[in-house]
Amino acid sequence: MFIYGIIRFIEKGVFKMTRRGTGIAFIAISAFLISTKYISAAIFGSGVSSWSQDLFDGMLSYVGYTLNIFSVLSLLVGILYIVWGEYEELKLKRITNK
Repeated sequence: MFIYGIIRFIEKGVFKMTRRGTGIAFIAISAFLISTKYISAAIFGSGVSSWSQDLFDGMLSYVGYTLNIFSVLSLLVGILYIVWGEYEELKLKRITNK
């Protein structure tokens, strides 16, 4: 039923991204960036014959902190969008209840 509603909205051309949806998208981007960091470190060390915690930490440091920074920023933006969407919904409910 839910999928049918989404498809119907897309067919009519009224599919609209809300602030909550945008927040969820930013949080998904944040999760993707964090996973990319660990996958990159694993690919970088794929030719190693033996694994250790120190070796993997070294590979993570070789990947750098850029993905961490962008992931945290994306997470914060996502949370802010969700809070903003909830605030707007609450404000709209207050106006309609008066």
